[in-house]
Amino acid sequence: MASFVDRVVLHVSGGTGGHGCVSVKREKFKPLGGPDGGNGGDGGDVILRVDPQTTTLLDYHHAPHRHATNGGNGMGDWRGGKNGETLILPVPDGTVVKAKDGTVLADLVGEGAEFVAAAGGQGGLGNSSLSSQKRKAPGFALLGIPGDERDVVLELKSIADIALVGFPSAGKSSLIAAMSAARPKIADYPFTTLVPNLGVVEAGSTRFTIADVPGLIEGASEGKGLGHHFLRHVERCAALVHVLDTAALETDRDPLGDLAVIERELDKYAVDMSFAGSDGEVVPLNERPRLVVLNKVDVPDGRDMAAMVRPELEARGYRVFEVSASSHEGLRQLGFAMAEIVQAARDAVKAAPPKVAPPVLRPRAVNSAGFRIRNEEKDALPLFRVLGEKPERWVKQTDFTNDEAVGYLADRLAKLGVEEQLFKAGAKPGDTVVIGEGDGVVFDWEPTMMGGAELLAGPRGTDLRLAEYVRPTREQKREEYQERKDAKAAARAELEADRKAGIWTESVNNKAKRAAAPADNAGDQA
Repeated sequence: MASFVDRVVLHVSGGTGGHGCVSVKREKFKPLGGPDGGNGGDGGDVILRVDPQTTTLLDYHHAPHRHATNGGNGMGDWRGGKNGETLILPVPDGTVVKAKDGTVLADLVGEGAEFVAAAGGQGGLGNSSLSSQKRKAPGFALLGIPGDERDVVLELKSIADIALVGFPSAGKSSLIAAMSAARPKIADYPFTTLVPNLGVVEAGSTRFTIADVPGLIEGASEGKGLGHHFLRHVERCAALVHVLDTAALETDRDPLGDLAVIERELDKYAVDMSFAGSDGEVVPLNERPRLVVLNKVDVPDGRDMAAMVRPELEARGYRVFEVSASSHEGLRQLGFAMAEIVQAARDAVKAAPPKVAPPVLRPRAVNSAGFRIRNEEKDALPLFRVLGEKPERWVKQTDFTNDEAVGYLADRLAKLGVEEQLFKAGAKPGDTVVIGEGDGVVFDWEPTMMGGAELLAGPRGTDLRLAEYVRPTREQKREEYQERKDAKAAARAELEADRKAGIWTESVNNKAKRAAAPADNAGDQA
């Protein structure tokens, strides 16, 4: 089972805001004391925070889905819902937070550094907060908004001053064990080191950290081996130390050839732009200060090889140290050389003030509507999509089972100017309008729906503009049709009777005579 993980994909979601409450105050002798529905609580945030006790991302490898607590719903008597608890996720120092497309969102360095990975949703307003002089007793409340939900990539990039690079079994782990209190796994076979190792070294008054990565081999930039995958752990380092094996058993290897292979792989590695210096520039790995360590000089063949290649390395401008991790030969001089480079890098950082971009305030333009309308087409029919922070948020807050809440949404959209912009965009009655991306909220636009729901009399929770008209069934249509046929037949029979009686006009006198005829006939019969 994995014990060290330095890259995970984390699925985070903030808590959903609680719904507002619809309630009316009822007391003795005060049957309608006014609305008293409380607001819903806000959902909790998901925050990534640097914890010095955390050294790996293993917990998030096993449980990558994290969700904050939802907010509580509002209650009557003006009682607000409880806010959701913030979910704190501890991460190691040096964790880089990226989006799925590789965009750097945060570089968490230093104890207590934090980043809000997913914000909680806003709680809905209760009917007491929605009441006004014109809408004294709202029969609806706003719903809570779901929290942010997204996937973030966490990459652990160790905080080290010196990086040890070299071929497998070059002695990097042994060097760290000899110079510090670190105890990495050491064995006599390649790729013993499977995870980066950190060690703290003290040389004089300077204390610094060194790190090694799994050995680099030729083709590492193309995905071969393990080293290139872990090179992110040396991106923060001030200097690189090439550890060359002078006692390699392979006949086709030599220190100069190993150095050339490692240099080519470092040239192909692109350093993340998030590690730019105070001047905004990123120094590639192969352009940083470098030292060369000829290791394993305690072996006779190793000492002879070191004496052979040292002049060539010094001629190339490298500072060369002959050391032995086994006998500790040359380690003191190497430690002071590392401390000199680290101290120079720290002094340069202090001397150069950090380049801070001045804050830019961008107030909303006077003629900005806060939304936009995009013309689209679906099934060869026009479709108008309304995009904007306010309309999309208002839709999420609306309870579409409540007519008054839908009317309130219509009033807000009309006040924002959505209807006017739809007219300008060429929308016609009956056209499809969608609010938000994707499926969104779809409705057939009717421009006759005007604002002013508070001026429409009706029961609480209803809106006369949204009154439903029941469509007659097929059976009802048949009955109505039969009734019309019967009425027409009766009218035709009546006209035929008048024609036989010699009545050809419908004057008032004729109508009176026809009405009196049954009475005269009844008297004659008597």
